[in-house]
Order: sequence, then structure tokens, then C-alpha cells
Amino acid sequence: MVATGRSPDVVVVGAGVVGAACAYYCAAAGLRVAVVDRGGVAGGTTSGGEGNILVSDKELGPELDLALLSIRLWARLGEEFGPASLELEHKGGVVVAQSADAARGLAELAAEQRARGVEVDDLTPAEVAELEPNLTPDVASGAYYPQDKQVQPMLAAASLLRQAVRLGAEVHTGVEVRAFRRRADGAVGGVRTSAGEFSAPWVVNAAGTWGGEVSKLAGAPIPVLPRRGFVLVTEPLPRVIRHKVYTADYVANVSSGDAGLETSVVVEGTQAGTVLIGASRERVGFDRQFSLPVVRKLAAQAIGVFPFLADVSLLRSYLGFRPYCPDHLPVIGEDPRLPGLLHACGHEGAGIGLAAATGHLIAQVATGMRPELDLTPFRADRFEEVA
Repeated sequence: MVATGRSPDVVVVGAGVVGAACAYYCAAAGLRVAVVDRGGVAGGTTSGGEGNILVSDKELGPELDLALLSIRLWARLGEEFGPASLELEHKGGVVVAQSADAARGLAELAAEQRARGVEVDDLTPAEVAELEPNLTPDVASGAYYPQDKQVQPMLAAASLLRQAVRLGAEVHTGVEVRAFRRRADGAVGGVRTSAGEFSAPWVVNAAGTWGGEVSKLAGAPIPVLPRRGFVLVTEPLPRVIRHKVYTADYVANVSSGDAGLETSVVVEGTQAGTVLIGASRERVGFDRQFSLPVVRKLAAQAIGVFPFLADVSLLRSYLGFRPYCPDHLPVIGEDPRLPGLLHACGHEGAGIGLAAATGHLIAQVATGMRPELDLTPFRADRFEEVA
């Protein structure tokens, strides 16, 4: 898109789903917005996501509060844009426990979440089978989360940006940020890019897995690291899996800081009929090499939950890099070390689900409003306190 020549109020670095949400909510709040990305729309972290919008996998704490806000906002976006524009499905989630210990842990987590406002129903094995008839009978208990949703991540990012453009935003793809501009008082004054300078009182770091690199460029580093994950895609099938289904150990793997390979089965259908199978996590830098052992392990775990998958063909697999912070919380809000710099990154595997709330909160900060949630747990300088 050709620049109008007017200086924006906000420059958003990153055209993935989080950056798109920031652009949309800022534009909807009346701010002039420019989005810059060295690649294309949703070409980085977002392209490797499954599209999950979850509360079911969140333990008590600030991330759960963020997820509850985001669930409401995604539902509202679906009403405003139309569900088809996002491929938004209110499918709900089913978590299954396959041992007595896992069942006790799941029941405890569900009770804690319920007390915090999460909608969750405890399930007997018979009730699990009623919701998912093709599931293995080897189930000790389950929990149903009706608030869990799914979008097509690249479509969602494109739709958010399209709506932002309708409100006056500009999107500049193939434009690399090379430096940050500073005002006389030391605050951020914009960015220098491969396409020239953008002057603005606010710059949003929504660069996904590369958020750490952008923060270093600004002189206010945050420890965002890549965590690689694979997803398998089956041939198109009839509606054989009705919800997002995963095992109770998935929550533990999400919150683990182990650098080694971790896998826990997550299975769900899509509107196209394909079935997505995840999830793996490992810290191997930006290594994009295909790993047959990981794919085999994911496939075996999926068959253990849905035995019929043993006779289903895989079309492909893909990988993505989740932007991982050491304490598993994203970085959201103004950086106390550098006025004018707003962070919206480090969401790990929850960025798509948390994007709506993140964009909403960033827009509130940029317009001088009091954020709907306390952003203290997401502060950029919290890592310096424990260094």
C-alpha cells in the first residue's frame, strides 16, 4: 500500500495475527496506524499455528485472565466480521485423562478454573464417549470446555488487517525495520526501514518469534526465544472429530521450560475436513529441518487417542516457531525503560488465541485509557528483576 504522507500515531512491527489485532484495535480507537513487515501478511509465526483460542489449557494466573478476555473479544469479532471471514468455530474443547492420577489432576484444575469464571463440565467416561464417539475407550474421565474456539490463523490475520485498512490503516509488506528513531527526550520517535522513515510517538513490537531481535534493535531487550513445533495434517475426512481434543498432560507440557523434545497429543478437525495433529515443543533455535522421529511420535500418540487414525493417510506436516519467554507469559504494554515502545509478543503457542485481548489492551494504552487488565505481570522489565 502506498503511504499517504501523513505521519501515523502508531507503527506496528509485524503483520501476523497479533500485529493485525493491534492494528485493528488501534485503528478502531481512532489512531492513524502503519503496519510494517519484512515478509508478507501472516508469513511468520502465524503461518505455523493451528488457530486455537483456548481457556482450557490455562492454569490460574494472569494468562488465564488474558484468555478469558480474548475469548469474549474473538466472539465479538466473529459477530462483527462474520464467522466465515475468520473461519471461527465455536467448537468447544474436550480434555481426557487416561489414568487415575491424570483424572485427579484434571478435576483439580477444572475446579480452580471454574472458580475463576471458566465454563467447564466434568465428564464421566460415558459422557466423553457421547461427545466423541470415535475416541479410545481407554479414558478415566474428561472435561468439556464450551468456550474453546478455533480460527484459521492466516485468514484471521488478513481479515483483521483488512478491517484496519478500512478504518484508515496502511500495511507495508516487504519492509524491514533497521533502526529505531529517538526523540530529543530519549523516547521512541518512530522507525527507520528499508522503505524510509516512519515517524510516530508509538511503536508496537509485534514481531512474534523475532520480537527479541526487534527489542534489541530498540535498545530494550526482552528474552523471546523460538520453540519449534510440528503439526500433522490428514486427508479430508467426514466429521469424525467434533471438538478440539487433547490429553491432560498437554497443560503440563505447555508450562514446561524443558529445552528438550516434549510431545502431548492434540487432535482437531477443520472446516475443510482435514484433521490437525500436534503438539511438539523443542528449543532448537530456528532449525527448520524436518524431524521424522517427532512426526512418528505425534502420529502414534494420536492413534492412541483416536484408533481409527491408524488407517488414515497424512497429507503433509508443517512446523512453526513459538515465541517463548522463560516464565511462559507474553510481554504486553509500554516498556518502562523506553517510553513509546509497546510490546505485544512472547505469547508462545497461545498467540492466536490471545491476539484479540493483546490488541485491545495495546490500543487502550496508546489512547491513554486505563487497560482493562493489570499489565504488571506482562511488564518488559520483569526479567531484569530476576537476572
